[in-house]
Amino acid sequence: MWQTQNRLAANSVRWPWLQRHGLLCVGVSPIIANAIGSVFNIVYNRFQIQPHLSDAQMHRFESCVMWFNLLVYPVSIGCFVAAILRLRLVYNLLLNERDVDARQLAAVRRKAINLPWWFLLVVAVGWLSCIPAFPLVILSAGEPLIPGVLWHLVTSFLIAAMIAVTQSFFAVEMTTQAALFPVLFQDHNPADVPGAAPLSVRSRGILWAFSAVVCPVVSLVLLLLGPQASSATPWFGVAVAGVAIGFGLITSWMLGRWIASPISQLQRAAEAIEAGDLRSRVRLLRSDDFGVLIQRFNEMAAGLQQREKLQETFGRHVGREAARQILEQDGGPVGREQSITVMFVDVRNFTRQSSELSPRQVVEGLNLFFQDAVEIIEQHGGMVNKYLGDGFMAIFGIGVSMPNHADRACLAAIDLTRQIDATRARVCLTGWTDFAIGVGIHSGPAIVGCIGSPRRQEYTAIGDTVNIASRVESLTKSLGQTILMTQSTRDQLSNDLPCQFINLPAQQVKGKSDELVVFGIAIRH
Repeated sequence: MWQTQNRLAANSVRWPWLQRHGLLCVGVSPIIANAIGSVFNIVYNRFQIQPHLSDAQMHRFESCVMWFNLLVYPVSIGCFVAAILRLRLVYNLLLNERDVDARQLAAVRRKAINLPWWFLLVVAVGWLSCIPAFPLVILSAGEPLIPGVLWHLVTSFLIAAMIAVTQSFFAVEMTTQAALFPVLFQDHNPADVPGAAPLSVRSRGILWAFSAVVCPVVSLVLLLLGPQASSATPWFGVAVAGVAIGFGLITSWMLGRWIASPISQLQRAAEAIEAGDLRSRVRLLRSDDFGVLIQRFNEMAAGLQQREKLQETFGRHVGREAARQILEQDGGPVGREQSITVMFVDVRNFTRQSSELSPRQVVEGLNLFFQDAVEIIEQHGGMVNKYLGDGFMAIFGIGVSMPNHADRACLAAIDLTRQIDATRARVCLTGWTDFAIGVGIHSGPAIVGCIGSPRRQEYTAIGDTVNIASRVESLTKSLGQTILMTQSTRDQLSNDLPCQFINLPAQQVKGKSDELVVFGIAIRH
């Protein structure tokens, strides 16, 4: 079973009357074209045919008109109504938001798309059947016809048929898509309906040329080639040309609107996506070539939106810059050597706090600190690469060229220290009795990128630079400093930082034979 969606409510607000009376609108849509064709035919017969008929022939002609209107027109109208009534049950169920069998819905969708072709066939048969019927009835009077009468009869019905058939097709097609498609295709693309035969853009151009060019020219040629063309009133030819050209212009307007509407919507949606609105979609239901193009465009927009969401979600775990680099690479373990600055931040007395607090209190306190810390790190162009339980590792200088990554790391450490009082007040509300941090910074070369097996990778930095930064952070407690940095980082700093450097004794660290020169930081207030 297929269930209607909330989209119907939105469409009903936009076209409440048109949707509720959609089947009626489709049924009456070809009336104007056929009425004008009939008026043309009546006027043509009045001036070009009836004056040349005898009384007996005129009587037969009028009888044919009467019987034709009593028989052929009702049959044609019946064919129209029968085709529309086959859609009524499913259409009304959808309007009332009722469930519809999937096979029934597929069949009705196919019939709705093919409806203009059925109308074209019925209209063409109705008009073209006049060509043999009227001459045979007039000849049955047994009197000879004035030369040219048969020619004029054929001409009148051909011109009227060309007017009615082409305009009826376009009118039914446009009305069907405007009135029926929003109800029938609430969750489906009309271009994907199997068994449907929508008019392609190329075929539409041929039909337009036939209606706008061939019909007017053929109409005038038939008049000029007819008997007594030189003695016929020129005003009648001008009137015929005016009617034909008028319908040609109407057809051109229909075609222009048919093509311009999806193009303009695609253009607006593309501009919106370019401006960053990845939610933009083309809300136009078409069963022709544009329907396929619109579907592909919407799928592309959805893919971009999904990619953006993936990058945003992924970025919360590995950092925005890391997420961007990972999504852009071809795959496989990748890493490249870069000059970076690595920062390690550790929460002091974490073991004691963990023993005194519940796990929930510990996590709540850490999350409050990490929230402030990550914002500060990213404001200075860094990336929090790893959470280490009671601290984190941040990297500065990855991605685009960032020659001042040491300055950025130092400024981030200063802002972390300035923020610590406000952070401490919030963290202590969760039950922590004290809160303090230590920061270690070191600059140097490292391999940065996706490292690991093809099945499981991690975006990180590997190298001695990372190890030294970790060792420096472990010195902060023994040296009584909140921030420590190495000589390598100090040498890369500019001279306008809001701090003073404290010379400390060289330190021996694990894994290094040479002593490490470190500096403390005194912040200027």
